[in-house]
Amino acid sequence: MRERRDARERRRAREFEAFAGGAGGRLLRTALLLTGDREAAERLLTRALARTYAAWDGLGGEDPYERTRQELVARYARSHSARCHRHGDGDGPLARLTSRERLVVVLRLYEGVAEEQTAAALGVSVERVRALCARAVLTVAA
Repeated sequence: MRERRDARERRRAREFEAFAGGAGGRLLRTALLLTGDREAAERLLTRALARTYAAWDGLGGEDPYERTRQELVARYARSHSARCHRHGDGDGPLARLTSRERLVVVLRLYEGVAEEQTAAALGVSVERVRALCARAVLTVAA
């Protein structure tokens, strides 16, 4: 019985390591775009990956990349609850955006998440996502 459990744990660890090794770079890029800071991005990603690993056996057919990205978004949104303030992290063009605008831009333009999914993740309407994205693009272009 114990040997079977140990074998299952080793298999789980190998599967997760393969996932993290393959998707880690892209997920880190997403975290960097959200936070604008490498150290904060690594902390955010580590927490999101830990949650994905904890739920690994229960994922069923759920995409682990999508699960981890959703966790990144949720953790970022919770940690930046003052969404109307300018972000100010980093020195790139996204630094001029509010936290919510930054979330929309990263999800829609960098990650290619559909408007409907972005709206659901943020708890806003599709029209609000469109408006935030348009305003963010204008801000970055200015």
